[in-house]
Amino acid sequence: MKTLLLLMLFLNNFVSKESTTVYICDSGNTKKYHYDSKCRGLSNCGYKIVQSTLDKAKKDGKTLCGWEK
Repeated sequence: MKTLLLLMLFLNNFVSKESTTVYICDSGNTKKYHYDSKCRGLSNCGYKIVQSTLDKAKKDGKTLCGWEK
């Protein structure tokens, strides 16, 4: 029973991280992602700000914005 509970907690954390919404400036050369669509780091975005998932952003090599660390 204890093992099952731990497994459920692990899977819950794994799924929620994959589906976490992040925001990215869609300029084509963006290196950062943002949890907050109003983040100071997105203020210079001259292109469209798009939603993505945390998993996709990390797979694309993006890292968390320095303003949100």
